[in-house]
Amino acid sequence: MDAHERDILEVWHENAAPWTQAVRGKMIASRRLVTDRAMLDAVRARRPRTAIDLGCGEGWLVRALAAEGIETLGIDAVPALIAAARDVGGGRFLAMDYAAIAAGSLRERADVVTCNFSLLGGASVDALLRAVPALLAPDGALIVQTLHPFTVCGDAPYADSWREGSWQGCGEGFGRAAPWYFRTLAGWLDALSQARLRVTRVVEPAHPHTGRPASLILIAEAA
Repeated sequence: MDAHERDILEVWHENAAPWTQAVRGKMIASRRLVTDRAMLDAVRARRPRTAIDLGCGEGWLVRALAAEGIETLGIDAVPALIAAARDVGGGRFLAMDYAAIAAGSLRERADVVTCNFSLLGGASVDALLRAVPALLAPDGALIVQTLHPFTVCGDAPYADSWREGSWQGCGEGFGRAAPWYFRTLAGWLDALSQARLRVTRVVEPAHPHTGRPASLILIAEAA
């Protein structure tokens, strides 16, 4: 495993508790104002009966979808996050990393597969995306919400590359931050195409205060 990919997993193991507190305490302004609702709206538009949330964290999206009658399975590589999710309930939860899913260990299918700010790696994400078509029911869709590349690129070159992470705006109690793999819009489209997923809709939720894109949502179906 690449050192950056390994660091991502290690950092999330270390920061499971403060992350759970940040999400449940609604400490992240962009999520509270824009992105949580944007993800829910994108899923609702598909009218699914079943869903799989990859990288579910402490389980907020699983609980929100289950409350609307959608049978949802949440999966995360961090056992502490899965334990926190199970403590609250509201859906099924399973501890499994992306490598296992990429290898075909997840024997589930759903109308919607969601990845809400959970695709942080490079090669690990590419491998995971290649496994997604087998997880989709007929006419199913993958819904990815991620950082908007135009908004978060900063002064660095606009090119797919590893970047340093930050917990800024997430509250207190965090340790070191994980690296993450920045993808341009073309990089995202290429990754999905290589996984035999066809993008059918692009959504750019705007921040109500700045008017700038708060995130990028890509909706794709099996090609």
